[in-house]
Amino acid sequence: MDILIEQFSERIRQARLTGESLRLQGGGSKGFYGEKFVGSLLEVANFSGVIDYEPSELVLSARCGTPLVEIEKLLAEHGQILGFEPPHFGETATLGGTVACGFSGPRRATAGSLRDHLLGVRIIDGQGQDLRFGGQVMKNVAGYDVSRLMVGALGTLGLLAELTLRVMPKPVHECTLSLELSAKAAIEKMNHLAGMPIPLSATCYVENCLYLRLSGLQREVDTHVFRLGGETILDADQFWNSIREQEHRFFRDAPFLWRFSVPSMACLDSFDEPGLIEWGGALRWSVADIPACKVRMAAERVGGHANLFRGKQPDVPLFHPQSSAIRAIQTRLKDQFDPDRVLNRFRMYSYF
Repeated sequence: MDILIEQFSERIRQARLTGESLRLQGGGSKGFYGEKFVGSLLEVANFSGVIDYEPSELVLSARCGTPLVEIEKLLAEHGQILGFEPPHFGETATLGGTVACGFSGPRRATAGSLRDHLLGVRIIDGQGQDLRFGGQVMKNVAGYDVSRLMVGALGTLGLLAELTLRVMPKPVHECTLSLELSAKAAIEKMNHLAGMPIPLSATCYVENCLYLRLSGLQREVDTHVFRLGGETILDADQFWNSIREQEHRFFRDAPFLWRFSVPSMACLDSFDEPGLIEWGGALRWSVADIPACKVRMAAERVGGHANLFRGKQPDVPLFHPQSSAIRAIQTRLKDQFDPDRVLNRFRMYSYF
């Protein structure tokens, strides 16, 4: 497999010399996310396979093209899961694409984000250099945790060749409750429960119902189910999968899908409909057809930001415009890792 690493490095070096840009692609399941594709295709799906897995140490290392379904099947055989519960958005989803996009699922608010579970990476930067960052334990080096910079960077800082993740035991028992509440009451309820000693593993508010998932030992879960009340959902796995994979009817046939990252108790007064709310109120989805300037003003007003997750609007950047200070930091990072703008040019911002 190191032959492929050298081939990737050589291809990037050649592109740099000729001024060519390359667009990286694994399974292609998340091609909808991000700005336009520019440059020649460099496929990495064939760089696949689990390199190392120590169930007793809760650590797994795999190559970028390894299918998520393959990883999850292996973990399930040992009673373990990816704690950040990543969405696939297609059967061809790979580990590299998942990390490049930085997506986390319903369990993120309690188990941590993908970034929290990433221990180390091996990348090939825009100069064709084979680099390693991090390791197989948390906080194993001093200084900047460069590996985490790669999460959500959409491959603009390097080709993610190999990745090492912390995994977690699968919960012994789970139960999902639904309660009919207003959006305001649901947000208050989620934030109240977040401060309680309750085995809460996911929350979601949609169509006037608050859904609470509890995970842990059966006696503990059953105790809190009795105290919280509400209706027990029988097809809970199907429900959470529909939220994670955006197959719930809320997401269907919407021309636009806005993703808000805001303080959990924030009130977005500009929107008549509450949309879909996750992560205790910190993640909001809206399908409202509203001008981008108003959407982003509403997010900024409460100290958050809004990305156009799906759909296109003329002359509207998909990602929330950055402040001059953040833009300067991002530009310096790009200059260090990919000074000639070889990798995934313009995939995030026009200055990338």
